Amino acid sequence: MTLVEPLYAEILRRNRGEHEFHQAVREVLETLDPVLERRPELVDARIIERLCEPERQLIFRVPWMDDSGDIHVNRGFRVEFSSVLGPYKGGLRFHPSVNLGIVKFLGFEQIFKNALTGMPIGGGKGGSDFDPKGRSDAEIMRFCQSFMTELHRHIGEYTDVPAGDIGVGGREIGYLFGQYRRITNRHESGVLTGKGVTWGGSQARTEATGYGCVLFTAEMLRSRGESLDGQTVAVSGSGNVAIYAIEKAQQLGATVVTCSDSDGYVVDEKGIDLDLLKEIKEVRRGRIAEYAERRGAHARFVPGTGVWDVRCDAALPCATQNELTEEDARTLVRNGVKAVAEGANMPTTPEAVRVFQEAAVAFAPGKAANAGGVATSALEMQQNASRDSWTFAYTEERLAQIMRHIHDSCYTTAERYGAPGNYVVGANIAGFEMVADAMLAQGLI
Repeated sequence: MTLVEPLYAEILRRNRGEHEFHQAVREVLETLDPVLERRPELVDARIIERLCEPERQLIFRVPWMDDSGDIHVNRGFRVEFSSVLGPYKGGLRFHPSVNLGIVKFLGFEQIFKNALTGMPIGGGKGGSDFDPKGRSDAEIMRFCQSFMTELHRHIGEYTDVPAGDIGVGGREIGYLFGQYRRITNRHESGVLTGKGVTWGGSQARTEATGYGCVLFTAEMLRSRGESLDGQTVAVSGSGNVAIYAIEKAQQLGATVVTCSDSDGYVVDEKGIDLDLLKEIKEVRRGRIAEYAERRGAHARFVPGTGVWDVRCDAALPCATQNELTEEDARTLVRNGVKAVAEGANMPTTPEAVRVFQEAAVAFAPGKAANAGGVATSALEMQQNASRDSWTFAYTEERLAQIMRHIHDSCYTTAERYGAPGNYVVGANIAGFEMVADAMLAQGLI
């Protein structure tokens, strides 16, 4: 990190206290020295300094009333990071942990993730410190309407296209879209993705992030002469990404033995019963401990965060940032893990990544492995623009093609820069070069 070390020091100085953003930036910058040595024009054009500074950062007040008539005030965010490849594109996260540093880290990652898809979309992210857990549908509707009342003036199908993230699913997207339509007096389908399929949404969008993560894992194993068929898989989380990662892994012949939530994790040696999990988490929004109670003697619930103690061939962290630590990584390596793919955004600490790389474990960063969600959002935008609707099978095949393209791009770029098999290097450089070339072409803006 010799060429970019002074740049990173300046980023730390200008963005104090934003630890997740610092981590995301460093993880990219420490792989870019070989690019900058070969291409001094990128240094001369100050590409990195410009790329690490968002084009626009929005922070706004979100007042709303609960069912008891009490007034609450939350904070809303939208960081429009880079539009050099297309309109800003990235999800909205509703979670009490949300702050500017987290939104900036997510938006920064989104730049490269979106570039890797090959689709014409820029990078952005947003959300609020609102906690939807335990709130009624009416409370969530009122919050979403207040949030969109401010956000609507900053978004549009050619400007900024939000989607869902943690705490923002189909219900929230519906409330947000309804308020946008009411305020603007137009049915602008392309302004939000993740919509219901009867009103502009895409088939397979719900499944896309989890499916894409597993498809990328399968490609990594294929490059090593193996497949997912017959492998044991550990998954963290039990939200949208985790559920559909489990589904696709099972379809490809793997046995998924874990899932988790903030209370703990379950181990099911016979394989996760997906129908039961969907009923508990998607229909009734219950807790994961109930799964073990209803599943039977071969499933057990374990309080805490030790899901990575379970032996597996492939590990898919699909919960939240920095959930997989160095100690967890060492445990997974001791237990013979072959592949790790990030279904969540930056769920693996830098120390854990190094453990996997030193052990020659195939490791896929989130900007590559979980790009299936935003890729299918871009497919949804295509359908909205053409007033078309595609079948599930066709959309899933397009997703599979995109994930193969991302894998091959990361794989060949890593080889080109002397780091064969290093998907972190491959993903960072491949995404960076696409964005940097577009920035050079478009001048000093």
